[in-house]
Amino acid sequence: MGKKTKVAVAIAAASAAAWASSKALTKPKPRDKKDALNYDTPIVMAHRGGSKIAPESSLSAFQQAAELGVHGFEIDIRLTKDEEIIVFHDEYIDRTTDGSGKVANYTLEELQQFDLGYHFSNENGQYTYRGKGEKIITLKQLLEEFPLQLINIDMKDSPEAYEGSLIPSKLWRLIEETSSHNRVVVSSFYDEQIDRFNLYAQNSIALGAGENEVRKAFSAYTSQFGHLYSPRADVIQIPVKHGVFQLDRPGFIHFLDKLQVPVHYWTIDEPEAMKQLIASGAKGIITDRPDVAMELLKDIEPTS
Repeated sequence: MGKKTKVAVAIAAASAAAWASSKALTKPKPRDKKDALNYDTPIVMAHRGGSKIAPESSLSAFQQAAELGVHGFEIDIRLTKDEEIIVFHDEYIDRTTDGSGKVANYTLEELQQFDLGYHFSNENGQYTYRGKGEKIITLKQLLEEFPLQLINIDMKDSPEAYEGSLIPSKLWRLIEETSSHNRVVVSSFYDEQIDRFNLYAQNSIALGAGENEVRKAFSAYTSQFGHLYSPRADVIQIPVKHGVFQLDRPGFIHFLDKLQVPVHYWTIDEPEAMKQLIASGAKGIITDRPDVAMELLKDIEPTS
């Protein structure tokens, strides 16, 4: 046996010993279950209220989804110029209203002058909501209008922006004001924003996973050191696929389930995809078609 071969064998042996030692000494610690996520069967979350049944983030969309019986809403929030939290996805208002410009440059009163239904058309191409009074709504309004729904709140403003620096503390104060602690999940693509929010919440609120946390979870699952992974999120919301990585593997869902971290998938509108994900163990379907999802859920027997 040559010198290089001996070195390689020694390294491999040391690695195996380190793995065995860490496996013996380390036990995965599941997350404490939050009240907001205390459900046994798969749930349906209407994406922005259900943006294929009514204008996204509009009161009409949320009302229709609630009437269908959805368990909750998946929403995005941003901060206005006068520091009001609104339910809105884009940084600029052009795509979904008849106005233009950056959200953060307008006050709430100014934003509510725009027609939120301006770009929405039904399956026949008719602008059924244009000029019907659809306005941007605040998060406080949503929380008060729908006290029975779970609301997944995604902070969209960048932590580097002025509005992004304020929104974690503003959101915490609003949750306290409305006593919504047990029916919200707070998340962001920016892990830093979640950490900032949790400085106030101190793990009293269910937390979603940022991009880095999802990456860590998937890396832990695909490595031999998954037993060393300690989740920092109470729920993970992900697409079926990200780049070349397939995130809907039953093994990945089960890996997280053992840590008491349910997985919700977005944005799922096709019935067959919903069936397959639920059969694989997904605990939540985030959809633009809550009408389709709720009808489908009646006939599905989930597997754990």
